[in-house]
Amino acid sequence: MDVLIDGIKVIGRIVTVLPFMLAIGLYMGKRSIGELPVFDVLVIIVLGAVVGADIADPKIGHIHTFIAVIAIGLLHRFITVLKLKYRKFGHWITFEPTIVVYKGEFLSENMKKINYSIDNVLQMLREKDVFQVSEVELAIVEASGRLSVALKPEGQPVTAPELGLQVKEANHEIPVILDGQIDKEVLRRLNRNEEWLLKELKMNGVDKVATVFYATVNLKGEWSVNKNSQSQQEPPPIFH
Repeated sequence: MDVLIDGIKVIGRIVTVLPFMLAIGLYMGKRSIGELPVFDVLVIIVLGAVVGADIADPKIGHIHTFIAVIAIGLLHRFITVLKLKYRKFGHWITFEPTIVVYKGEFLSENMKKINYSIDNVLQMLREKDVFQVSEVELAIVEASGRLSVALKPEGQPVTAPELGLQVKEANHEIPVILDGQIDKEVLRRLNRNEEWLLKELKMNGVDKVATVFYATVNLKGEWSVNKNSQSQQEPPPIFH
């Protein structure tokens, strides 16, 4: 009889916990499901442990599980807000993107810093349908552990030489301002200062750095500026 009662309790907990977990997952946001940086992985592991123990052991107080899940969800949301508001805080609790291939050559020192071997990177390149490292202009291991790859101009599916066009040198966009904050390390590497930046922004119709959400400059000195209040075209409707 006790076994039957425990079985009913387990089924009841599954029926109640799963919809509740769905609600918490939607509240935490798409980012926690799609990217899986370090903190989000820890949150998911803890949630799984709490809910798994609740379902498997009827002796555990069901209300305690609900309280624990709500607390974890609120903590995750709070940390996410802090990361959005304070970029330095976000840097402390996650990994920085790391360049592992540049202009067809492995950056071994960068790979050692993130404990990636050549085999790891080669496998990830193959998963991107890239089988020759020499074709890679830039490969970056993102904070989520995924690999982003930019091919050299001549390595694109339809290459410029095939069309009889002159091959142009790759022209990267370099982020200079993120969410109203100047990246001083980028300025240093560009051998520029804030006075130069403010002058360039003014030439592009920007008076205050705080009004800029995202600004980049490419190797030709061309700017792309996205203001916080900038009106944008209505995006196409994309649903399930």
